[in-house]
Amino acid sequence: MDSRTYKIATLPAGTLAENINWEAIPSACVDNFFWYVGHAPTTTAKLVYVEGFGFILRMICEEINPKAVYQNYNDPVYTDSCMEFFCDWLGDGRYINMEMNSLGTLLSCIGPDRHARTPVADLSEGELFPVNGAVCDGYWQVTAEIPTALLCKILGVSSIPFGKGYTFRGNFYKCGDKTAVIHYGMWNPIGTEKADFHRPEYFGTLIID
Repeated sequence: MDSRTYKIATLPAGTLAENINWEAIPSACVDNFFWYVGHAPTTTAKLVYVEGFGFILRMICEEINPKAVYQNYNDPVYTDSCMEFFCDWLGDGRYINMEMNSLGTLLSCIGPDRHARTPVADLSEGELFPVNGAVCDGYWQVTAEIPTALLCKILGVSSIPFGKGYTFRGNFYKCGDKTAVIHYGMWNPIGTEKADFHRPEYFGTLIID
């Protein structure tokens, strides 16, 4: 199965999410909908690297009235209308999942597979990735900040050599386990018979450009 590659645009130090020209940022299209049919909303992800800060993620889904029930950290937002980013930042087999609904509610843990996972808040003194959710005319979006300093806390390292050419692996998803029409979409295809996003062997390649 072919693996996709996404090049992450580098922006100058001090760039804020609200000042980014998102239209100029390349998209990773979540356009592989497997396992269930009947609902495949147009979904895109855009990831940028801000020098000296870390990453900012913007995901957009063309979906009207997204289901959004859960409001607390690590609630099962995947049963709502949900967009997700899974990433192995160090290439050591551990990956962080970021699952978000339109309220900006975040589910995020770290581990090597679906079962052996630790809430990121347990490793970060309660600090979470800031997520802003918004419902707009005909679509909804989430914007998440991923500071390098916070990643280092969670991953248990003193530094990560982010910069041009740094290569790692991840995937972008769209799902709704208990929405009116169950659906599972992904950027990089997953070759399993049953729905399972927790398959890092199917992550695509991410490169800071």
